[in-house]
Amino acid sequence: MSSSQILKGILEGCLLSIIGKGETYGYEMMEKLHTHGFTMVKEGSIYPLLLRMKKEGLVATTQKKVPSGGPKRKYYSLTKKGEDELEEFKKRWSAISGSVDSLLRKEG
Repeated sequence: MSSSQILKGILEGCLLSIIGKGETYGYEMMEKLHTHGFTMVKEGSIYPLLLRMKKEGLVATTQKKVPSGGPKRKYYSLTKKGEDELEEFKKRWSAISGSVDSLLRKEG
């Protein structure tokens, strides 16, 4: 299993977490992912996910002017449903990561 296949399942939760810390835009999310070691994530891979998350009502968007005068930028924020989903992701991730860590330590 490649790291990209593993990542698909957790990227949405990671994006919810980033957005949950404050209104943000796509490129800024990429920078934060890279800062936390997700260097394998490409910019083009998060936009379809953000679109799906918007359709599911997990995030809301607003367009804002850029201080430099460029085209408007789309900012994402969590909805109540997105906040609830983030809390569920944290619980699921804690259970899964703890189980995998335990297994790998015993198997290692």
